[in-house]
Order: sequence, then C-alpha cells, then structure tokens
Amino acid sequence: MTTVYPLNLHIGPLNITGYGVMMMVGFLMGGWLMDRELRRRGWNHDYAADITVAAVIGGILGAKLWFVVETQDIGSLFSRGGLVWYGGFIGGVISVLLNSWRLKVPIRYTLDLAAPALPAAYALGRIGCFLVGDDYGRPTTLPWGVKFPQGLPPTTADALARNFGVTVAPGTPADAVLAVHPTQLYEAALMIGVFMVLWRFRNHRHATGWLFSIYLMLAGAERFLIEFVRAKEDHVPGGLTVAQLVAIGLMVAGAVLYTKWKAGAAMEPGGYLTSGKKS
Repeated sequence: MTTVYPLNLHIGPLNITGYGVMMMVGFLMGGWLMDRELRRRGWNHDYAADITVAAVIGGILGAKLWFVVETQDIGSLFSRGGLVWYGGFIGGVISVLLNSWRLKVPIRYTLDLAAPALPAAYALGRIGCFLVGDDYGRPTTLPWGVKFPQGLPPTTADALARNFGVTVAPGTPADAVLAVHPTQLYEAALMIGVFMVLWRFRNHRHATGWLFSIYLMLAGAERFLIEFVRAKEDHVPGGLTVAQLVAIGLMVAGAVLYTKWKAGAAMEPGGYLTSGKKS
C-alpha cells in the first residue's frame, strides 16, 4: 500500500496544485500533437493553437457549469475546484466546433485532428487528479491500493461512507485511512493505450472524421468500465452512474458515425488549413 499526499507548489502568494500543472501540460500536449500532424501534412500549423485556445476556454467553462448543475452551488463558478470532465468535454467540443465554423475549416477535419490528442491530454489530466487525491476508486486490499489522507475528500472510513455510500467493516475507526483503487492511474494507462491506437491509424483511408468515431467508442468504453470501481454517489435506477449513461451515449454516437464514415473519400481541407486563409 502507498500513501500519497497532495502535490502543492507554493510560489510566493500563489498555490499551484499538481492538478493545475498537469491540466496545463495536457492542453499543451494536445496542441503539440495536433501541431505535429498539421506540419506532417504540410498544412497551416497555427490551427493547432486555435483549437487549443478554444478547448481551454470552452472546456473550463463547461466543466464549471456541469458542476454547478450537479451541486446547485452557483458560488462554485468562482472557486478553484469544481471541474467535471464530461462538462469540460462537451464545452470544449462546442467551443472548438464553433471556432472551426468561424475559420471555415471542415468540422470533420477538426474532429480527426483532435482525436489522438484528446486521450493523451486526458491521461495527463488524470495523473493530475492522482497528485491531488481526487476521483479515486472504492476501497481495496490489492497491493497497489493507495491511501489519500488529505484527498478530496480524504479516504477515511467516515468520508468514504458519508460521501460515496461505501460500506466499511464494523468496528473500523471513523478516522482510519483506507486504501482505494487508484482509478486515476488506471484511466491514464488505458487512455495512453487509446492514444497509441489512434495515433497509429491517423493515416486511415476512410472518410474524413472516421478517426473521431473510433475515439468516441474507445473513450466511452473506458469510462463505462472504470466507473464500476470508482467511488461514486450518483447512481441512477439500474445501478449505473450518470457518467456511465453518458459513456453509453458516446459509444452509440461513435458507432453511428463509424458506420456512416467507414467508407467514402476524404473531404477538401479548405483554404485555412492549406494556406492560412479562409475559404
């Protein structure tokens, strides 16, 4: 068993968390991967920065709004915490697609460019969650279980029972720190695998956008499975979590797009991608 304490960097009055650092690194990694792909194709690599900026703005806003809807706490809009991944994903997608439309870049090209970058950035973000003790799993006796005595919340018997409805063994002290599944690292490893698959197939000969359909199916399957060992309290009738319902939606959408785009020719990329000028 390993004990992990939050990574906090104090620089004068600033308190920089491990999650904040890894979130920034994730956005930069995603932008760099898209920049590499655009340069490889001989296209306007400035579009990678356009996508990254739009994703940052839309992603943070969407993650905040989803948290506000979940908690009914409008004040959390102005707090440092309160970021929900699915809200960030939806907000980021909307912002990036609106920017694609503004620059007259075919949306399906934007989706294909972003597909490998998304799981790579997500994996880095999950490492950030691990560094601050957030989004962990249910208690485990496995040798790689991790204790988060200062997690969000701490993995004490009382906090796990109160926040996630975890049943602890009778007689367990309320302040006992329990080991839990490091689901953040499970997700990081799985999404690195997804990235490797998508990076390998980025030269696909299917219709433009096909790669993104693969991302939706793999990302949805990963989240659906990991939720079974996550410490969660948002179960719906049937035993699934809200995140699993969204994951099913992603897989269905991916399957529909895969069927639609598995055959067909590539689209024309448009003027902005090829020359930096709007068509």
